[in-house]
This record gives sequence, structure tokens and C-alpha cells, in this order.
Amino acid sequence: MTTKSHHIDVRGIPVEIVRKDIKNLHLGVYPPNGRVRAAVPLRLDDDAVRLAIISRLGWIRRQQQRFEQQERQSQREMITGESHYFQGRRYRLNVIEQPGPAAVNLPNNTTLELRIPPGADRDKREALLHRWYRHHLRQQIPPLLAKWEPKIGVQVAEWGIKKMKTRWGACNITARRIWLNLELAKKPPACLEYIPVHEMVHLLERRHNERFRELMDKFMPQWRLHREELNRAPLGHEEWSY
Repeated sequence: MTTKSHHIDVRGIPVEIVRKDIKNLHLGVYPPNGRVRAAVPLRLDDDAVRLAIISRLGWIRRQQQRFEQQERQSQREMITGESHYFQGRRYRLNVIEQPGPAAVNLPNNTTLELRIPPGADRDKREALLHRWYRHHLRQQIPPLLAKWEPKIGVQVAEWGIKKMKTRWGACNITARRIWLNLELAKKPPACLEYIPVHEMVHLLERRHNERFRELMDKFMPQWRLHREELNRAPLGHEEWSY
């Protein structure tokens, strides 16, 4: 259980300190800007934490440099020629204005076609693409749940898709309900699969502790690779981490 959160400065690097009832210090560097967060045992004071972080400054700076070098997308204007992603592949957007029903198509392996009524503005174009993303995610999730529920030994009572600014997924343990970020439609299938597994394991272990990692290792030995791929470039103008 988290008792308090505050920031300390370690040689010019701001570090968020979150004290929890855990045994070991866990240090993370997160996209898009390389923010640093340390989950710290209750017994460690700030001086001890600062010493531990100093010993890993080289690693922290390497991670931050990696994020700085990553390709990053600006907010999409929803016009012809832009790059958009679907299931891990990059597509060139082709906007076609014509009378009739709006639709999204993939006519080939390189083009994402957006057919819209004349005069549709950016927000309407984006809403159409998001509905298309949501439709495909809704088709992908049930087979994944059916595959993993018996393997993990849990049952998901309810699941849903929504836009989230800072998380790839979320789990309400009491209700056995999981939420998945709409942005996962853009990611490779293995990355998408990792998130429901991650959330279902939380039904066995609430916290991101050693037991949680052991369970993930048992059910999905390559989960760290999927997590790294999930958070790798290209990054959006808003970014998520796990």
C-alpha cells in the first residue's frame, strides 16, 4: 500500500519517490520524456534512496537518451500523406471525399483509406478511424480471453475499451473487470496479447511485486520483450507506459 509520494533531486534528475510495503527498491524510466520513478520500501529514508539511485545514474541516462532519440509522431491532422499505424504496421493515409457512407479500408499493405463525406472536419475523420480501431479490437479480445483464462486460472467478468492517457490497461480486481487502451489497435498482436495477460495476472496478485513477476514469467516467459516493444518508437504525441 502506498503511504506517500514526493520528489527528490539526484544530480539534476528529478525522481518521484513512492513508498510502499515492499522488500526491494524498484527503479523505472518512462516515456516519452524519461521521467524517473522509484518504488521504495518503507524502511529506506531519502538519503539511502539517493545513494541507490546514484549507483544507477548511468543506466538512467542511457534510458533517457534512448527516449530522446526515438521517432515521435505529432498530433495527427487526418490528411492524405500522414503515417498511421494498425497492428504494428505503418500505413500512408489516403483521404477520399465522396458522397455516401463513411468507411475505412486497407486496399493494400501500405495504404489506409479513409472515405468520408465532403466537408468532414478533422475530428469527424479521427472519430471514424477510432471507431474502426475499436471494431477490430473488439474482434481480437474475446479469443485472447478464451485462450488465457484457463491457462491463468481466472475468469474476467467484464472487459471494455477506452482511451487512456497514461496506461495501456487497467484492472478492477473486485469486479474482475479489465480495460484496454484503444491505442493498442496500433500495436503488434503480441503487444496486444501481453496487456490482457498482464491484467488477468493482477487477479492473482494485485501489486507489481516479485510474485507478480514470477507469475508473468510462468505464463508468458517473453513478456518483458513484449513490454519493451510496446513502449518503443514510434511514439505518439501522448504516450503510455507499462
